Amino acid sequence: MSNENYTNNPLVNKDRRRQSTDSAWVSQFDCSDMKPLIICRGPIRKEVMDVWEEMGITDYGILLSEKDSITYNNALAPELRQIANPDRIHRVPDYTGMDKDERTQRIQQIITMAKENGHDSVFAGYGFMAEDEALVSALEKAGLNFIGPCSATVRGAGAKDEAKRTALANDVSTTPGIDNLTSLTLIRKVGDRAGLKSLADEKGLSVDAANWDETVALEDAADAVLNASYAKSLDIISTDEICAEAIVRVAEVFGRYPENRVRLKAIGGGGGKGQRILQSPAAFEGDLDVRIKAASEVAAEKLIEILQEVKTTGVGDNKNVLIELNIETTRHQEIQVIGNGEWCTTLGARDCSLQMHEQKLLEISNTSEMLEEAIARAEAEGKAAEVEALKTDLDILKNMELESERFGAAVGLDSVSTFECIVDKGSHFFMEMNTRIQVEHRVSELCYSLKFVNPEDPNDFLIVDSLVEAMTLLARHGKKLPKPERIPRERASVEARLNATNDALKPHAGGVIEYWSSPIANEIRDDQGISARNPDTGQFIKYHLAGAYDSNIALLLSVGQNRKHSYEEMAELLRRTRMSGENLATNLQFHYGLVHWFLAENVHAKSTTKFVMPYLTLVGLVKEAAADFDLEYAFNQAKGIYKKQIAAAHGAEESLQAAMQAIDASMERKHTLLLRALDILTRDPHVFSGWLSLNKANVQFDSDSVVWTRNPVQVLDDTYHYLNMDYRADLPAAECIWKHDNEILQKGLQFYRELEEKLGESDWLKLNALLAEDAPQAGMDEATWTQVQAAHLGFQSGMEVVSALPKLASEAGFYDLKVNEDLTVFIPESLHNEELQARMMKVLVPPPATKADEIVAVSGGMFYGREVPGAPTFVEVGDHVEAGQPIYIIEVMKMFNKVVAPFACTIDKVLLENVDGAIVKQGQPLFKVTPDEKMVEVDPAEVKARRRARTEALMTGLI
Repeated sequence: MSNENYTNNPLVNKDRRRQSTDSAWVSQFDCSDMKPLIICRGPIRKEVMDVWEEMGITDYGILLSEKDSITYNNALAPELRQIANPDRIHRVPDYTGMDKDERTQRIQQIITMAKENGHDSVFAGYGFMAEDEALVSALEKAGLNFIGPCSATVRGAGAKDEAKRTALANDVSTTPGIDNLTSLTLIRKVGDRAGLKSLADEKGLSVDAANWDETVALEDAADAVLNASYAKSLDIISTDEICAEAIVRVAEVFGRYPENRVRLKAIGGGGGKGQRILQSPAAFEGDLDVRIKAASEVAAEKLIEILQEVKTTGVGDNKNVLIELNIETTRHQEIQVIGNGEWCTTLGARDCSLQMHEQKLLEISNTSEMLEEAIARAEAEGKAAEVEALKTDLDILKNMELESERFGAAVGLDSVSTFECIVDKGSHFFMEMNTRIQVEHRVSELCYSLKFVNPEDPNDFLIVDSLVEAMTLLARHGKKLPKPERIPRERASVEARLNATNDALKPHAGGVIEYWSSPIANEIRDDQGISARNPDTGQFIKYHLAGAYDSNIALLLSVGQNRKHSYEEMAELLRRTRMSGENLATNLQFHYGLVHWFLAENVHAKSTTKFVMPYLTLVGLVKEAAADFDLEYAFNQAKGIYKKQIAAAHGAEESLQAAMQAIDASMERKHTLLLRALDILTRDPHVFSGWLSLNKANVQFDSDSVVWTRNPVQVLDDTYHYLNMDYRADLPAAECIWKHDNEILQKGLQFYRELEEKLGESDWLKLNALLAEDAPQAGMDEATWTQVQAAHLGFQSGMEVVSALPKLASEAGFYDLKVNEDLTVFIPESLHNEELQARMMKVLVPPPATKADEIVAVSGGMFYGREVPGAPTFVEVGDHVEAGQPIYIIEVMKMFNKVVAPFACTIDKVLLENVDGAIVKQGQPLFKVTPDEKMVEVDPAEVKARRRARTEALMTGLI
């Protein structure tokens, strides 16, 4: 996190460890003698360094990989600026390795490195090997303390199949499905218990004799044999056999739930990786049996993709994959759990439903205190449906917290973990327990503190605000720590993940951040130290986003007195954040638009994991509509219509000419005031969508016309503020409203302030109606009233161009996406259409420019020409491919993306020498092709005519 922000932020204690006195009881929990090694990266690495230094732990080390070093060609890693001693910086080729053998080598390398450099403990954060039971076990055997859950907890809860069995045994709600695919595969292969024993003997596997007893379930005995094979790095079932069994078992699930989709989930996946969703039989043709067979056979292909993605294709790897019913209206919620092996407690929940490609985007705190306050507020406002919806959420939250404590106790949780659930209407289902700290952990720690009280003296206590500190205390002092009290800290918090992605939220690697504004008051920014300035010059230090691991740049957090207030604080920090660079793309503006959508609709909306794609599709539709609107032409058209109206109202030539000159002068003065802001606004579809949401309550539609319930001059002033372009004399002209434009705007605002006071009316609709009266108002004489009306006309002239924006949004269906009274989100069915979604993603991010005889890389990353090693390539020279047919895979930031042919063509030449693992850049030619159809160039004159016709249609009825 940025040191500048952290030390100045009143919401975060500089000394996170608060205590009643300098008591001996508190002093026993000192950790300053620890010498830990950090083996993770990202925002958590810098946060851990800061927390430890506050705890007095200064002799820590960090691990860097060769891929990390790609980032440092423009500047030192932010973390390195904090470590003066180079002996505390250690290097490895990669954090985890590509397969089981390399991972084993890496673990031994880390242990050797720690031992040789005097480290006594290891912190793995999130990602990489944070949930790797082999790593934790090896560290424990080597006498190193793991700052996180012990190996027994990781073994019992970290593997998704074991976790599901533990949940079932402890009265925890689980998703219907199959958790023992590999054991079922083995049983089908050997037949019975005798066959299992025979195979174990043949392979020399060490299996506890108790497993051969008839009282032990056959599936459990098979698991024991499989675990023995993993320990010996043997494969006793093949991938083909697992795939064949998967087809059978998926068909069974489809047979019970033919209308639902099925999710395949690797037992060791995380962050959305290692998961695939199979279409329901309803998506296929034929009778039910035929459709189930077709839907199930896809499982084999997807299972191979999953194993490849989580790197468990090696000999001796556990290749178990869960088969689960896909809950279609999923809300993703998780409980923060903490324990020491004897007690467990929770820190409320986080709603992580706003995600894309299984990657979380916006994460929101969910606490009983916040929900109780929201229920009371809704009751006071007479919103009965909202009250019931919030009460349901409160009941679910309480049940999830109770279940998470039971589950944590069952697996002996002795650190920090996360109990993840999916919520469907009034029900919830346990999904998995992540036995590590999570990216969004601060959402919870900002809402609650942990108060450890001396059992013999209630006035003697230690309060901890940081989960990283809690993990460290537990690793060092464990069972000595009493069960803490949960102390409310902030009522609500929200976190936006700032990622290196384009407008369609696809990973965008390789950019350079050249400038990033400093954090503002009340902003909490975990940014890996990127936005810290050069201490000598005060200048921002360039940072290269290598994209070797993931797309996350930083975590932006805000808190509030309630959820709405936390959203408002988030909107403000996003508004004031400026970021620029070379080839840089982030989701900053996406968050700005999304936060405003929820503020306009309802921040308690029960959005599901299906929300973001339809929302993005809608933003694409708005962008497409805005592209056909010509601002300059609209402005001139408005001016021309004014002149026609004036000509019709004037008889004398002399007065007509003066009136024409007046309208020309008035419109010319406002030209840049209006068009500059609107051009900037409509240039970014996410910013534009946020503005539409911001003004939703200010507009009404009456046939072809738009009726503002707020003065359009004030709306224009709000627009400059929304764009973070308020006038400041010290800012460059490019970053704020121009001085002469601001003077005109301020004159208009002052005019209406005085008019409201004079007429005693601040309601815009009523004020506007008064100004249309022929008879003078408020005791004004006729000459004065005529001047007032003329000034009013002058200030409002040209505002029709502003009115055209909500009109085009309405016609694009922007306002059809909304929150119902019961807090469910209404999504028009059209926004679920996959063809429309795909087309709108191309509208949001047009494909790279290409020649008619080429197919180019859609993004930078690592190119793979085949599904898995050893498989045939997707395409070869001479192949004919259809539009939509897979032609290669691009790996960007640890995500594998299958890319399809943009049009039907024949492959003439493959332009890459190495089709496995080659690094490519966005727009780089990959294939020479002969397209089936000749490309037709669009006539610019036709485009111009179309835009003018569309603009004229939008302006109809507005003047």
